[in-house]
Parts: sequence; structure tokens; C-alpha cells
Amino acid sequence: MVEIEAGTPTWKFTQCFGDKGEVEDITEADIISTVEFDHTGNYLATGDKGGRVVLFERNETKKTCEYKFHTEFQSHEPEFDYLKSLEIEEKINKIKWCKRQNASHYLLSTNDKTIKLWKVFEKSLKVVAENNLSHELTAAGPGTGAAAAPRLPRFKDASQLKLPRLTHHDTVVAAVPRRTYANAHAYHINSISVNSDGETFISSDDLRINLWNLNIQDQSFNIVDIKPANMEELTEVITAAEFHPQSCNWFMYASSKGTIKLADMRESALCDQHAKQFEQEEDPSSRSFFSEIISSISDVRFSHDGRYILSRDYLTVKIWDVNMERTPVKTIPIHEHLRPRLCDTYENDSIFDKFEVVFSGDGSNVMTGSYNNNFMIYPSDPDVETEVVLQADKSAFKAKKVGVPTPINATSPNGTKKGGSRAGSPAATAGQGSRMRKETDADQIDFNKKILHMSWHPFEDSIAIAATNNVSIWHFRPPYVRVRLPEEMASDALEYMIQGPDLVPFSDDETGIQPSSVSSVEAVRGWSPELPPASGPVAVLEITLDRQVDH
Repeated sequence: MVEIEAGTPTWKFTQCFGDKGEVEDITEADIISTVEFDHTGNYLATGDKGGRVVLFERNETKKTCEYKFHTEFQSHEPEFDYLKSLEIEEKINKIKWCKRQNASHYLLSTNDKTIKLWKVFEKSLKVVAENNLSHELTAAGPGTGAAAAPRLPRFKDASQLKLPRLTHHDTVVAAVPRRTYANAHAYHINSISVNSDGETFISSDDLRINLWNLNIQDQSFNIVDIKPANMEELTEVITAAEFHPQSCNWFMYASSKGTIKLADMRESALCDQHAKQFEQEEDPSSRSFFSEIISSISDVRFSHDGRYILSRDYLTVKIWDVNMERTPVKTIPIHEHLRPRLCDTYENDSIFDKFEVVFSGDGSNVMTGSYNNNFMIYPSDPDVETEVVLQADKSAFKAKKVGVPTPINATSPNGTKKGGSRAGSPAATAGQGSRMRKETDADQIDFNKKILHMSWHPFEDSIAIAATNNVSIWHFRPPYVRVRLPEEMASDALEYMIQGPDLVPFSDDETGIQPSSVSSVEAVRGWSPELPPASGPVAVLEITLDRQVDH
């Protein structure tokens, strides 16, 4: 008898780097402050508050998306501004990879004041294999305290001389600073972004945005300046900036007023006059003391095709169409359950937390963080109202909880529920096993555990999450069908799988034979009439045997 089991799509924890001790025992310098995949997804960079940059390399021996340690180097050191009597922290604010042109990697790292361009490459260590020194020891001379030392041998002719020869001893990964871009920002740098032309990048602080050439470290051009003549008239600051992924003349920057401005460098040298402004009008009835604080945009990103803009403020995530400035195409509630408790978050400074937000590689999903070490994934499709809640916490790792789509649980200001059943409720978790849920009870939220920094693999559904001093890797497992069949049916099944038009070559696995993808369960029904009708498209087909077959 053939048995079939359908598997739901799930997000699963893959691996974790860093000390997994208690939060109270963590050293401040070990807290991760940024995480970033490179353009290929084969390398991952993290920066911490101690000024260190750690690189991880994809482990090609693993079938899932897993990484191994590559190298670590000290990017920034603590400094002191004697003119202003200010300490400059070594904390790494941002890391951005430059597109790879040769065997070396180039990446930008920045703290509050200084940006550095690093070259990371494999270096061969060589040693001298031959020389002309005799291995015999000569006795110390009379009356001298010299110890025995190698002596020069007596050569009868020049043919006995040996030329020194270098041989390979070891290969190490080296990191050297190629450029240092300093003394250009009076305020704290919050963003850096590499242009699609591969030659320039921008750096943004609270009031200005500068344009740099990667090859010129002592000169930059100021392209945005919102500093008023009188600082008492200051009403907003720049919170984030990014280049367009395809058009090298376009860039955008977000402000503490909740606006996103798109600028074109072809129009003028100083881009104070924006080309487009994305802003949603506030409902006057909902205005409060905290309105300006919660409307401040903490992060802004372009989709990989440049068509959409993703922004994050304290309570929501918004997706904008670059051709529609007046209103976002989708607004996702993140912290709506905290709206009645904004006074508490203001008192403990949590309301000023700067959560990042990212697009998936194909733009079909977005991801952002929350408290209790929760992070959420949402579809970018405006018509789909679901969320996947995951937790980057060792308790969740041990419980082997999984993330699956559930209806979004949004609470309106008057306290009524919107959408479907709450994530984690009996209705939502029926038949799904141990599923994550987002904590909506403000009294149960740990504001010290928060996911601020994250990155999404550019081509795969794999993500890197920074949680305090840990980096965890998560991988999406698509829907699958697992078929269990008697051994005598295996040969027919394998023959069909190899010849089936919708199948790709299978790979051996300790559980049996596992093809990497199919388009539907029709491939299974083709050789087994006892299987039930197909319930929908399938991405992975697993076949396990009652007893391992030699194939």
C-alpha cells in the first residue's frame, strides 16, 4: 500500500553563531549592530558594537543554506574628538558589499564618523625552503661568550651555491583597509549605500547626504543639506538613505516626519528639490503627543527591481509604488497592540528603537523585527493578509517551533480585531504542530529582547537574523509530498521520476531518494493510481523507502 503525506511550507531554524548565554551576561561590545548578505548570497557579514567585522562563507558541503566562519577583523577603534570633547564609538553602524570584480572582496563599513573600504582576500604564506647555511654547529671561539651557531660551508665552486626557494606554507584570509573616508560628517552617519554604477556611494547623517567616489577618499560632494540657518528652526532629520538598484542617478532618503523623498542627481548638484515625495496624510482624529515620534521612518529600502519602496516606522510597515506618491499600496500593522501603551514605551525609550525592514530576493515578501526576539514575514501582495511569526531565541530553537502563514492579527485603535484568527490560537494552529505566535499582551513583552537587524538572501528564501550577540540562519522549506511505498515498487517509481518531464535529477539522501523540485503531484500519481487527487502545486517531492535500496 502506498501512503502519502502532504507537508505545509515552513520556515525552519538552520544554525546559530555566537554565545548562547543569558542576556544579562552579554558584553556590550559583542552585541551585533548590523548584518548583510553580499550580492551572491555566498558570504555574510556582521558588525558589532566593539567595532569588529565577522565574515561567514557558505558551506557548500551542506544541502541547506548554511555558513561557516571565514574571517574576522577590527574595523574601527574608539576615538575622541578633542575639539568637541566627544567620544566616537567604535560601533559598526552599517556594512555594504561592493560588487565583486575579482578574487577579492570589497566592503564598506562605517561607525558614527568614519567610513572605511576593506579588501578581503586569500593570502598565500610562503617560507624559504633552501639556503646556504650549514646545519653543522661551530664551537664558540676562545674567550667569547657566543653560543654555537650555524656556520657558512666552504664552497669549492659556484655550482654548489643554492638559490633560496620559496614554497607554499599556508593560506590565510587577510583584510586590509584600502580607503578611509573621514572628516566629512558633522553628525552621526546612519546610512551608506553603494551605487549601481559600482564607482560611487552615498553616506547620510542627520542633516546631510554626501556623494563619494570609491577611489577618492579625501573629497566628497554634498548633495542634500536640510540644515536650517537657525538650528532652533530644525523640524526634521534624515533617518535613512539608499540608491536606486538600477538607475544610478536616483536615490531616496527618509525623514523623521514620515516622508520619503526621491531625488534625481541629474537635475542639480544640490538635490534639495526632490522629484517625488511619498507621504501618507495623518488622520487628525488619531493625532496624539506621540504622533511625530511613531511616524519617524527607521528604515527604507528599494525592491530589487526598483519598482517598490519599503519603509518601517514604529507601528507599521508600508509598501509604496514609486509611481504613486499619495498613499502606500499596502500598510502592515506591526505594533498596533502597543498603541495604548505608547506612554510606557516612551518612558523606557523603546519607542525610539530603529527596526530594519527588508524585501525578499524576488520581492514577494517583506520581513521586519519586533520584541521578544520575534520577527515577522509578510507577503507584499496587497490582497494577502497573512503573517509568519518566528522567534530568534534559544527556547524556540529547542522547542523546534516552525513558522507558517497565519491570518494577520491586527487590533484597531478601538480594540476590535481585524482579519482572521489570531496567530497561535486554536483555530490558527489546528493541525500545524508547534507554531510561533506574536505576543500581543504588552505586559508579557520583553522590550530588552528585540530584533533590529536582518538580511535576506538575494536569490534564496534564506534569512540572517541578529539577536543580541547571536546571528541565526533560517531557511524556508516549500510545500512537499512524502510518499512511502513498498520496496518492490521502488524501481518503477525511480524510473518514472528520472523520465518525468516535470522532474529534475534526484540526489541521494540518508532517508532515500529526494528530487529537488517538481511542479505538481501529477508526477506521483503517474506511477501510483492509489494516491489521492492532487490538492495543489508542490515544490518538493520526497520518496522514502521501507528499507534502503541500493540505487
